[in-house]
Amino acid sequence: MMGDILFLAHRVPYPPDRGDKIRSFNILKRLCELGTVHLAAFADDEADLAHGEALRQVMGSRLGSLHIERRSVSRPVGATRAMLADKPMSLPLFDSAGIRRFVGQTLDTKPVSTVFAFSSQMAQFVPQLPPGTRFIMDFVDVDSEKFANYALKTSSAVMQFVYRREARKLGAHERAVAERADYSLFVSEAEAEVFRSKTGFRSARIRVLENGIDCDHFEPDGDFPIVDKPGAPLLVFTGQMDYRPNIDGAISFADDVLPGVREMRPDAHFAIVGRNPTPEVLRLAKRRDITVTGEVDDIRSWLHAADLVVAPLRVARGIQNKVLEAMAMAKPVIASSDAFEGIDAEPGRHIMVGDTPNAGVHMILDLLDNEAMANLIGQAARQRMLARYSWESALAPLAEMITMPRGEAAA
Repeated sequence: MMGDILFLAHRVPYPPDRGDKIRSFNILKRLCELGTVHLAAFADDEADLAHGEALRQVMGSRLGSLHIERRSVSRPVGATRAMLADKPMSLPLFDSAGIRRFVGQTLDTKPVSTVFAFSSQMAQFVPQLPPGTRFIMDFVDVDSEKFANYALKTSSAVMQFVYRREARKLGAHERAVAERADYSLFVSEAEAEVFRSKTGFRSARIRVLENGIDCDHFEPDGDFPIVDKPGAPLLVFTGQMDYRPNIDGAISFADDVLPGVREMRPDAHFAIVGRNPTPEVLRLAKRRDITVTGEVDDIRSWLHAADLVVAPLRVARGIQNKVLEAMAMAKPVIASSDAFEGIDAEPGRHIMVGDTPNAGVHMILDLLDNEAMANLIGQAARQRMLARYSWESALAPLAEMITMPRGEAAA
């Protein structure tokens, strides 16, 4: 008989309203269908701390013991500890004696047969496990590669040093974790192949567990508030707006693409939709016909209002939920190749893909001038999401990983 599952997450997996929480919530939901799950997670703020009981109500009796604590290590403290301990900064930032105690007590008192760690920071809490207990590590993306890309994008010598060090140290940590894990999971084959190339690991223990999309929720004719859109073309970009790749994408689009669009469509309006916009993002709202919304009640309202959705990310890892959501809402999406990476769709049919500002301008203008073509791409996008990206099919491999006798994965 299968034992309990210990689930470790770097953020409370509820509510599922941002990329990492959407994935962790759906994985947790599936694991609760397979057995009793004990959860330890960090909260970003006081509001996050309050989500534990709501999560218990959603998951029901299969969610066993629960430990949620606010992450309290500041970046300066985390950086200092990382330098002194010769570790990647990502680990001290997420360190916690409380979670270590919870993990130890759970392993000592519960019949745990599987430890599932979501995000590489949480692997530091997984001790040497007894025989018969499997360890599944969901890296999601190759985070070390993200920091390597950051180093290439910045002109600051100091930040180049910081990012390169983090990429090197985090890469070594990722490799060491994968050597311990029964399975190492990645959100796309492209991410898995990056990891294989960096580490030389080629075994069946490196697996792909894709993201899905709730197409019933992201239904174009669903029940959500309607946004009063301007009487002009509306271009929408969604995302967590204190996340560096989203900040960079919004600014680069406003600086390099939007002016070219406005040469032909001077009334074009750009909406940046997402919580926690940084001061540099908020400053964009001072420009003509740019809206920065901050947190919104329902992202579907803005996707529904959009004429086009843009995803101009210059640094991205794994499958972008923002793109899946817009496609499920039957919206034509113009994405960079980084934002498109890992999505099983056909450019030009289900989505438009381009990397240069000039390409972005031309694709946007072409679709704004041809409403029938824009609608055709949007409808094809939704049909692709319905056919390919249900959460049920995406997470189907989990049952096998949880129930397969330990050791067979290495075959």
